[in-house]
Amino acid sequence: MKIRLQKYSYRFAEEVLNSQLSLKLELEQILTDSNLDFKNLSRPKYNALLEERFTSESWQSQPPVFNEPGDPTAKLDFLKERIGVEVEFGHASFIGIDLLKFQVASYSGLNKIDLGVYIVTTKNFQNMMEQTFSQNWHGSLKFEKVVRYLPHFKSAIQIPIYVIGLDL
Repeated sequence: MKIRLQKYSYRFAEEVLNSQLSLKLELEQILTDSNLDFKNLSRPKYNALLEERFTSESWQSQPPVFNEPGDPTAKLDFLKERIGVEVEFGHASFIGIDLLKFQVASYSGLNKIDLGVYIVTTKNFQNMMEQTFSQNWHGSLKFEKVVRYLPHFKSAIQIPIYVIGLDL
């Protein structure tokens, strides 16, 4: 079994990402690396594996959104060359917080990113993990929901966001 990527480009995100093609290919390589043990792939283990893969490619881990040292909570998952990444294997209720982090990190005086990459799993991935490998991914945010909801945020979220759905 192999990871496939579903993609959705919000506000011309793919075109922006294509201007840094080597980073786009690096992202895809990190996400499609075939050394996955699906039968033991829980959400925390997958997060830890992606942390290892991103940092091995010199992505900054957990960069703060704000420049204030006392705020430990507002962080992106990864950052490299003005591309911010959020990996969300948690509950669907986190969508607003994640998208707002992208917007804030791109806006005004912060000006840290030009593009957000939002990595989630597809409905098919979650079903396959549960049915085939007895791994509970039920309740995680789904790619299909992000694609459905993101256009409704168009007045609040103006940064380009490239949504990647991990699929099997």
